[in-house]
Amino acid sequence: MSKPTDFTAILAQWEAERPDTVAITFGASRWTWAELATRVRRNAAAQRAAGLVPGDRVAVLDLNHPACLELTLACAQVGTANAVVNFRLAPPEIAYVINDSRARILFVGPEFAGAVAQLRDKLPTIERVIRIGGPDDEYEAWLAAQEPDAAVHPSKPEDCFVQLYTSGTTGFPKGAMLTHRGMVAHAHNVAVDQSIGPDAIVQVAMPLFHVGGTSYSLAALGQGARIHMVRMPDPAAVLEMLEREKVTHTFLVPALLAMMVKVPGAGDRDYSALKTLSYGASPMPLPVMRATHEIFPGVMQQVYGMTEQCGVVSVLPTADHEDPAVAHRLVSAGKAIHGVEIKVCDPVTGEPVAVGEPGEIWVRSEQVMGGYWGKPESTAAAITEDGWLRSGDGGHMDADGYLYVTDRIKDMIISGGENIYPAEIERVMVEHPSIEDVAVIGVPDEKWGEVPKAVIVARPGHTIDSAQMMAWCRERLASFKCPKSFDVIDALPRNPTGKVLKKDLRKPYWEGHTRQVA
Repeated sequence: MSKPTDFTAILAQWEAERPDTVAITFGASRWTWAELATRVRRNAAAQRAAGLVPGDRVAVLDLNHPACLELTLACAQVGTANAVVNFRLAPPEIAYVINDSRARILFVGPEFAGAVAQLRDKLPTIERVIRIGGPDDEYEAWLAAQEPDAAVHPSKPEDCFVQLYTSGTTGFPKGAMLTHRGMVAHAHNVAVDQSIGPDAIVQVAMPLFHVGGTSYSLAALGQGARIHMVRMPDPAAVLEMLEREKVTHTFLVPALLAMMVKVPGAGDRDYSALKTLSYGASPMPLPVMRATHEIFPGVMQQVYGMTEQCGVVSVLPTADHEDPAVAHRLVSAGKAIHGVEIKVCDPVTGEPVAVGEPGEIWVRSEQVMGGYWGKPESTAAAITEDGWLRSGDGGHMDADGYLYVTDRIKDMIISGGENIYPAEIERVMVEHPSIEDVAVIGVPDEKWGEVPKAVIVARPGHTIDSAQMMAWCRERLASFKCPKSFDVIDALPRNPTGKVLKKDLRKPYWEGHTRQVA
C-alpha cells in the first residue's frame, strides 16, 4: 500500500484498518474511526450543499471541540480551508481575522455567540453562522441533513486545508496557509521523534487555533492514535485525565504546567502510562521545570516550533533532561527533528554564522507553509528561493548541534504560549491622548515566562495613570496582550536612524535571568 499523501487518504486508511476502534473522545462522547469518517463525509456534503468550492474558507470561533477537527478534515476532502480563530482576541481583532480569511461560514461556540451577534454587521463575507454545542447547537442538524459524500477533490500537495493565524510585526495577524504536504510531513516527523503509533493515547489540551492543538491532533490522527480532547485546559482536570485515560503523550505549555504542579496531590497520581510530556511555546522557568520533572520524571521533552512550519522543528530529548552532566542543555531547544534542517544566519547578509555566534534561525523542511494568505510580499520576505524559512528568532548553535533560542529578531514576546508582537500593542497605545511615544518590551514573569511592559513618554502637560492605560488597552486588545506594567521616561533610546533600542530597554529587567525563548 502506498503511503497516504493527504489527510483524506489517512482518514480512509484508519477507517479501513480500525473501523471499530475509538478515534476521539470528548467529555462523555466518543467516536470510532468509522463514525468519524462518516461525520467528516457529512460535513463535506454540507459544505458543498452550502455552495462552497475549492479555495473557499470557513472559520471556527470556539473553545476546543471535535467539530473543529471534523471541519479541518472535511476541508481537506472538499478543497476548502478552515481558518481557526484565536478566541482570546478582542472583538476588533476577531473581526479582522474573519474578514481577512474571507470565510463564508462561521462556526461559533456558545461562549462567543453574543460577541459574534454584536460583530455580525462587520463580517461582510459571512453568509451563515452555525452554533456548535450547547442548548442551541445547530452543527449536528447541519451534519444530519446530508448523506455522507465520499467524493474527494483532487488536491495538490501544496494546497492549503487549514489556516492558522500568527501575530504580525505590522500589528495585524497573518494567515499561515498550512498544506497537505506540510501537515503530512509534520505528522510523520513528530511521530518518528516522539514514538507516536496506533497504540498511543494522546491528550490534546492546547487550543486548536494553535499548532499545539490542531497540528498535534493531526499528528496523532496521522498515526491512528486515539485522541482525548480537552475543551479548556483546567490544571486539575488535565492531571486527572492523564491518570484515568492512561495517556501516553501530551503537549503542555509552561504556564499550565506551573499551575498543574501546585494542584494538591498532583504528585500522588499514577502516570506510569505516560511516555512523553512535551512542553514549549514559551519560556520554561527553571523552578517550574524542576517541579514538573519531580512529578513527571523520565518523560519530559522540550519542543521548539512555529506556525509557519506546521509546528515542531526541534526537540530536546528526555535523555538530556535526565543527565546532570549536560544540565546546561536545559536552556536549549535541542536538535532538529527528523526531516528538518536548521541553521543560524546573519540576518542582514543571510550567510551562515560560525558555531556559537548569534544570528537568525532559519529552518527548511517539507513542513513549511504554503505562504501567508493574501500577502505575497510577506511570504517572499519569509521564505527564500531555496526553501529556507526565516524564523525571525535569534539564537546560536553549539558545537554539538544544539540550538539555543536567545531572543526575538523581531521583538516578539512569548507569554504563556501566546505570541505577542509589540507593534500590535504600540499601535493601540499611541492613540491615547496622553502618550507622545511608547515602546513595548517583554520582561520576566515567574508564571508566564515573560509579559508585556509599556515604556511611555508622556505628552507635554500630561500625566500617565496606569489604571487608565490598562482600561484603554483592555477595550482594544485581548487581555493577554495588555501590558502588565507601565513605566514613564523622558525619552526612548534610539539609534542614529531613529530605531528604538529595545535591547537597552529590556536589559535592566533581564539582569540575572537566563533568557530562554522556546
